[in-house]
Amino acid sequence: MKLKYLSKKKAWPAVFALIFLLGWIDWKTGYELNFFVFYFAPVYLAAWNLGLSGALAAAVTCGFVWYVADFLSGHSYSSPVFAVWNTFIRLTSFVILGLILERLSRLVLLERERSNALRRCLYQIKVLEGLLPICTECKQIRSERGEWRQIEYYMGERMGLTFSHGYCPECEKKIIKQAGFTHSESMPVTSAPNVTEDESRQSASERPSCSAGNPSISVKRG
Repeated sequence: MKLKYLSKKKAWPAVFALIFLLGWIDWKTGYELNFFVFYFAPVYLAAWNLGLSGALAAAVTCGFVWYVADFLSGHSYSSPVFAVWNTFIRLTSFVILGLILERLSRLVLLERERSNALRRCLYQIKVLEGLLPICTECKQIRSERGEWRQIEYYMGERMGLTFSHGYCPECEKKIIKQAGFTHSESMPVTSAPNVTEDESRQSASERPSCSAGNPSISVKRG
């Protein structure tokens, strides 16, 4: 059975209306007919929908209304101590009941939240265990609503995951190759070949001479 909660705008008027209705009935029926147990209803309603503050407010109001109804009904005691004692006992009962019911209400609400979270996790696991339609080209996943999403968005939406992007070694080599770069991990260092003076003169004579429009470039050796 699923328990429903009232909004605070509806709960507060309902609680106090029920308390004063019980007080009026208690006053009209006289002190010989005891309505003590029926005051538990507004305390329960307040504890379930208004929390601890509402439960305590309803408990104190019930104790006060019961005392006024008992006094107006003409109930006479041999000593005022008995009237105060009876009011105190009823007020204590209302407060204890309100505290217990408020605690139960919080436990039920917490259990409901955990149950909903577990239900969502089971649904996500069921979705992930099933067949996921994925595009062969762009690797997007089609959701149950027919929308195509990126894998990162799809997983993050359902499981709260955050992705960081990088390159695996194979893709890194491919990207570097496409960019025109090469890996220079271990390049052997070789010495320049010995060039004799005759070979140096021959290579110099084979070079094209600079024209008048192109000034010559001289390089000084240190």
